[in-house]
Amino acid sequence: MPVSSPTFADLVRIEQLRKIESVKAGELSYESIKTMPGSAAGDFSYAEFVQRLSMRARLLIRDNALEDALQQPHRQFIRARRICLITAVILGGLAASQAVSESSTLNIYWLLAVLLGFNTLSLLLWLSGIALNLQSLSSGIVAQLASWLPYRNKQDPEIPSLASHAWWESCLTGTAGKWRISVLTHQFWLTYLSAGLVLLILLMLAKQYNFIWGTTLLPDSALPGLTQMLGTPLEGLGLKIPDNPQTVASRVGIQKQDAETRTAWATFLIGAVLVYGLLPRLLVLGFSLIMQKWSEHRFKLDLYLPYYIELRQRLMARAVKAEVIDADPQAGMKPKEVERPPENVAIPANAQAFGIELDEATHWPEAVTCRLNIVDQESHDQAMALIKNLNSPLLLGVAAHRLPDRGVQRLIKELVDGCPAKPWLILLSKPSAPVTSAREFAWFRLAEACGIPAEHVITR
Repeated sequence: MPVSSPTFADLVRIEQLRKIESVKAGELSYESIKTMPGSAAGDFSYAEFVQRLSMRARLLIRDNALEDALQQPHRQFIRARRICLITAVILGGLAASQAVSESSTLNIYWLLAVLLGFNTLSLLLWLSGIALNLQSLSSGIVAQLASWLPYRNKQDPEIPSLASHAWWESCLTGTAGKWRISVLTHQFWLTYLSAGLVLLILLMLAKQYNFIWGTTLLPDSALPGLTQMLGTPLEGLGLKIPDNPQTVASRVGIQKQDAETRTAWATFLIGAVLVYGLLPRLLVLGFSLIMQKWSEHRFKLDLYLPYYIELRQRLMARAVKAEVIDADPQAGMKPKEVERPPENVAIPANAQAFGIELDEATHWPEAVTCRLNIVDQESHDQAMALIKNLNSPLLLGVAAHRLPDRGVQRLIKELVDGCPAKPWLILLSKPSAPVTSAREFAWFRLAEACGIPAEHVITR
């Protein structure tokens, strides 16, 4: 049966359950997942693994009534977005109304500065953050403060708090979070500009305004020249803008404007907000939406986390079929009855085992025979020569209680690079040296650094 690709929402729910189980596993019921059938596939498949994780998550959510707790952070984000957009409407209206004041004259450039100034500055900061990959600039200060909220209660967190923490980590941090917050930022400024523009249009429909401009520090030709520069794209769109005589006549102190001049300035004002405010924001909003969907599509679970390593070995146990690999010297004789090995084990068939600086107290599983223990340069060179000619899976055994230092990592990396196929790594333990979860996690990260797939890491 074909395996469907997991959605971003499925992966977020799995991450939420991981966070909950890491703290509250003792409070959850696992009755329904005890009867989950094992995987029939021989090789590991990420899509199938995630599908089984999703099935397991649905059962746990149903049995423990976790649906409301998992949906709560998404509802909170929607509520926060609505509040943000309502605030943008209020701010946009206030900005336009304050710039207009109660007089019958409008300072055209002061009005444009109020509506477009902060929007342009915000857009430049966002573009800088995207270009330089700076999370603080591309996400915004408010988003950075909001992302702190799930961390505020760290002592004995409840299940809803853990679910919120995982949701915010998955949806509002990293690449997916950067584009999600970018979308919200652009929606805020689009709403701000739209509210200000709508209020301006309503005011100009209900009241007659004269448009003026003035400057103290700039040369007299600066603002008329700016008007012509900003108006060139507007003229290309067929909009009529003030010509030079109308611009000069609109300076503060010049008397009375005719209807044609007022109409030209009103068209210039509306066109400038549309072309230099709303249009760029619409473009970057569309781009951010596309990038958000793309980043969510590329989102992957970190299979090197101990939580997923354990579940992979439980849900995706590799089925190994016994087979004869050499001639039987006692052919024709009735063989003795022997005890069959377990059906579901993680060790590949016919694996060639090599130890990495193992001591005598560290033992391999009974079904595995170590071909060579690498302890010095001579044994290292011998192992490299053997590995290059291997036709069966390579199994590297390490002492799980040891610290995976850079020397061990360099040695394993050389063996991995010399192997024609992806090798396997088995963590061997001994009763006298228990392995902590932190030490086990360090070995998982070493496997990732050396290019060993997570599904090829075996714990005993």
